[in-house]
Amino acid sequence: MSTARDDLIAQVMAAGRAMSTAAVMHHAAVAEHLGLSAVEEKTLELLQRTGPLTAGELARRSGLAPNTTTYLLDRLAQKGFVRRAKHPDDGRKVLVEVNEHHMVGGARFFVEFARQTEQLLAGYTDEQLRTILDFSLRITEINHEATARLAAD
Repeated sequence: MSTARDDLIAQVMAAGRAMSTAAVMHHAAVAEHLGLSAVEEKTLELLQRTGPLTAGELARRSGLAPNTTTYLLDRLAQKGFVRRAKHPDDGRKVLVEVNEHHMVGGARFFVEFARQTEQLLAGYTDEQLRTILDFSLRITEINHEATARLAAD
């Protein structure tokens, strides 16, 4: 017999799956407009947030297997979205950085989305925002761990 709390948890989990699907589909649509796969587009977003990374660092942060990451970066470099540069502190390492010239056009796909998201968040109290932030950070870590497990298999 399920309790009201069990039902609420099930509703939150269902909403999370729906949100995840909607986000993946949104990013797939943006990627298609840019001539990229969804993984390529999200890799670029990760590089934009973190700044330049080595291929190994990108593999660790994304949870993708190192050989998958190398192949992915090769495709992005061929398309002109990233470039490789010598690491400023260690000449043996190569950093991958976003070619911002190619990214300018992609920003237009997120302007209205960002505006609506900020408007939505403005309606929550500070306490509610802290709860949303805590949940978001924790579920992101769970996703990273799940991806890493899959990449290790």
